[in-house]
Formats: sequence, structure tokens, C-alpha cells
Amino acid sequence: MSDAEDVITRAHHEEWARVVAALTRRFGDLDIAEEAAAEAFATAVERWPADGVPPNPGAWLTTTANRKAIDRIRRENKRDDKHKEAQMVYDNDPPEPVGAVDDDRLRLIFTCCHPALAMEARLALTLRMVGGLTVPEIARAFLVAETAMERRITRAKAKIKAARIPYRVPAVEDLPARVSGVLAVLYLVFNEGYLATGPATDPLRHGLTAEAIRLTRLIRALMPGDGEVAGLLALMLLTEARRTARISAGGELVALDEQDRGAWDTGLIAEGHRLVRERLAAAAAGAAPGRYQILAAINAVHTSARDIRDTDWSQVLALYDQLVRLDPSPIIALNRAIAVAELDGPRVALAAVDRLEDKLAGYHAYHATRADLLRRQGHSQQSRAAYDKAIELAGNTAETAYLTRRRDQLR
Repeated sequence: MSDAEDVITRAHHEEWARVVAALTRRFGDLDIAEEAAAEAFATAVERWPADGVPPNPGAWLTTTANRKAIDRIRRENKRDDKHKEAQMVYDNDPPEPVGAVDDDRLRLIFTCCHPALAMEARLALTLRMVGGLTVPEIARAFLVAETAMERRITRAKAKIKAARIPYRVPAVEDLPARVSGVLAVLYLVFNEGYLATGPATDPLRHGLTAEAIRLTRLIRALMPGDGEVAGLLALMLLTEARRTARISAGGELVALDEQDRGAWDTGLIAEGHRLVRERLAAAAAGAAPGRYQILAAINAVHTSARDIRDTDWSQVLALYDQLVRLDPSPIIALNRAIAVAELDGPRVALAAVDRLEDKLAGYHAYHATRADLLRRQGHSQQSRAAYDKAIELAGNTAETAYLTRRRDQLR
């Protein structure tokens, strides 16, 4: 990859949300914002390798996208309100939207996560508009067909336009009713950055994890007493702390039991543990923990162990038991089975995993977990078949390399 191509890739990860948010703020139309941003990046792909990378790539992309948006508006001759059109084209300093925080990307998230949209539409739209994920990447995250995801995003944008959903952060009194959808989106954005689903992307996309953490910090500043906001921030920090240890020099995923714990970020771990302790104190005072708080507590147990052998698996399993009652999803059940394997053995865990086949047959981690449990029982042929299926379904290059090595070790 040339230097210009590398900069364009990095700029897409780091600047997409800023460009889309700035255009949405100015023109008030997600379609215009997305199309103009995409055209600006396409222009960069064409020009930067020949003309050189501009000194400020983000400013160049925003300026170019603004021009593309204006050109599109001028080409459209069927708008009813010509005065408003002229104002959008020539007004360089539109009034500030009213909101609790002056941050374009946070406004964009709350717009995409409006309660008028179905939860699945909120998640998909925000991953596209804020996270900059492609439709195939989002479809993989939801385990649905790309065409279905494309329709979902298109319908969501159309509904925002038809319902005239405002582009702003909600008033303080409205935040509690709006925040759950936003947290779910930020968690998915973070997960895509922490272990990207696409085969053509970097295995780790630090720009996405950093942005998810930044925006979660903003929401925590808005809602300092909300337990789930604190829980999600703690979960992200404790997960991000292990990022550099998760990929080997050869580009292979490094499983938790093989990671160099000395490479973990102790500052992030300390901050995450502090947040978890705060939420544990609140729970002791009668505040029932939510999903993100329990997931953060599980990660706190893992990051407290100096060696994988020191992990308190009974505590991990107890937390998963608590989580299953709140979120009885098959993926949570799959993760719980991994803890069961450490306490009750792979045979008991495999029985629990096999009960999830109907719901997780298209999920690569289901087959990877089965492969490992079968391997631990000495069932090499069945384990190999499960690894083959996991490799077939995995999109991340680092994960594919790890699964391939584990499968080949069976020989």
C-alpha cells in the first residue's frame, strides 16, 4: 500500500464521522451528508496519490464534501422551498443546534438513535453514519443479508427526513429515555474497532475504539449518575487495555490465555477497575446492575489475574449467571459455556454449546468454541470440521490465521 493510500485509509477511519456530522449539521439531510462524504473520499483516492496528501486531510475532506453537497443541491431543481435551498448553500455559519453538549458527532448519534426508529434501524444507521462501517460489515455484525441491511438503512434515513427528526442532543430531562439505544450503538462501534469483521480491513481499528470511548466519556459527563453509562465506559477501557497484546507480530489473533499481560495498559485497567468498584458499591446500596456493568465486572475479574491460572472462574460464572437473567441471548449463553468449561470440563460445556446450534449456526465464534471443546476432549476429526466451518465464516484476518493454526496443530 502506498503512503497516500495508507493516509486515505486512516483518514476514513478517523474523519468519516466528523465529515458526515459537519455536513448533517449544515444541510440537515443524512442522504446528502453520506453521499457527499463518500464522493469526497472517492476524490481523495483519485487525487492524493498523484497530487500528494494535503497538509490537513480532515479539513480537505470536509471542504470537498461541502462542495459536493452544494453541487448536488444545485442540480436538484424540484425542491419546494427555494429560499431554504439558497440559505443552505450560502450560509456558512448556521445557528448552533440547541443541546446539552456542543459536539457534532454526539448530535449525529442521538439523531440516528431517535426513538421513532426501531432499535435495529438505530444501530445499523449509526454504524454507517457515525462509525463509517460499510453495509457488508454491518450486515456481518447483525448476521443478516447485505441487501436486507441496505434496505434497513435506507428506510431509517427516509423516516428521519419524513418525521423531521431534529439534529441535536436531547434536553437533560429526556436523556434517560434516549441513552440505551445510544449505548448499544457505541458498544457495537467499539466491537467493530476491537476486532473488525471485514477481511479487507485492519484486524484492529483503533480509530473506532477511540471514538467510541470518547463519545461514551461525553455521555458520562452528561449523565454522571447513570450506572450503565459508567459500566459501558469501564467495559471499553478494560477491553481496550488488552488491544496491543491481542495481535501477534505476524498478524495472528492472540487468545486471552496466550497474551503477554505485561503488555496490557495498566492506566486503562486502573480506571476501569475504579469504575467497576463504584458500581459495585452502588449495587451494595441496592442499585441493580445492568448488562454493561456485569460485562465490565467480568472483564475486571480477567484483568485482575496476573496469570490465566489465577482467574477466578467461579466468579466469572456467577456473573454470567446474573447476566443471562438480564440478557438471555445465545451469544451470552455461548460465552457462559466457556466459563463452564473451566469449572466443569469441556464435555459439560459442549452439551450447552450444542443446544445453541439453531440460533448460532452462522456465527463463526460458535464453531470456534465447539472446535476448542472437541479438541480438549481428543475428538480431532470433529474438531477439525468445526475449525473449518469457523474459518469459512470468520472475516477478520487475524482470527482466521489463529483458527487455521489451531486446526493445523491437530495434525
